[in-house]
Amino acid sequence: MRTLICGSIAYDNIMVFPDHFKNHILPEKIHVLNVAFLVPEMRREFGGCAGNIAYNLSLLDGEPIMMATVGDDYPLYAARFEKLGLNQDHILHVPETFTAQAFITTDLDDNQITAFHPGAMNFSHLNSVNDTQDIRLGIIAPDGRDGMIQHAREFHEAGIPFIFDPGQGLPMYNGDELLQFIDKADYIAVNDYEGELLQERTGRKLESLADQAKALIITLGAQGSLIYADGKKYQIPSVKPKAIVDPTGCGDAYRAGLLYGIVNGLDWQTTGQLSSLMGSLKIAHRGGQNHTFTRNEIDQYYFEQFGSRLP
Repeated sequence: MRTLICGSIAYDNIMVFPDHFKNHILPEKIHVLNVAFLVPEMRREFGGCAGNIAYNLSLLDGEPIMMATVGDDYPLYAARFEKLGLNQDHILHVPETFTAQAFITTDLDDNQITAFHPGAMNFSHLNSVNDTQDIRLGIIAPDGRDGMIQHAREFHEAGIPFIFDPGQGLPMYNGDELLQFIDKADYIAVNDYEGELLQERTGRKLESLADQAKALIITLGAQGSLIYADGKKYQIPSVKPKAIVDPTGCGDAYRAGLLYGIVNGLDWQTTGQLSSLMGSLKIAHRGGQNHTFTRNEIDQYYFEQFGSRLP
């Protein structure tokens, strides 16, 4: 069943500075900061919310359809999607732009300095939900501001249920704008920090916001997650990972589990547990798309954790 994933396609450029930032930044000179860090270690990862969610949903044998905008440097990513057999029909090339990318420098204390260039993501409104067919469920993940607003309206007008997942894009919107998203969305997904910000911006308690949607999902990291649905509060346990290597993309893996559970009519406890498992499998690997599991392996891990089989 086709699931439309509206969000970013991005490259993550990750560099390691083999020292401590504090040894090279003079507090009394912060107003005239001019520093350079030699970073002998660097890797480039395939990322972006749309790419990460689609990749994880494909591991579950779902049918993800990505809707995103990319730049002139997209061919490397395109070759990956082609090899994986992921649909690229609604990935739009915007000439004379770069694909969105993050430049992340980490020191030995795990402090990070990040620069993010949205590039082609700023043109996400050039894509339209109306250009798709046979979509059963959608998600609006972090993307260009205008595109997120437009796609929410188009999902709503087309009668296609969707998850509103503002993520790091949440600060772009004021309270009234966020309430407009929530009025249109069928499901809301945030982490605990985003949930607090959502309350602050809208002036509404999470319990009140949950009453406006079929479900409100709040991820809590190692403490698991909460799902408010059907007048109930579901406590979803975390799944202990085999190793904690890199949290990048864990939220996207979790959302792939949500999409799979919703579109296949699974109950909320099962959906939440599958989502938690997907996040756990990802965190043991670097990057958002370097974990490889067959559907049978995921089913077996689910049975080992929860003592039941996935429907």
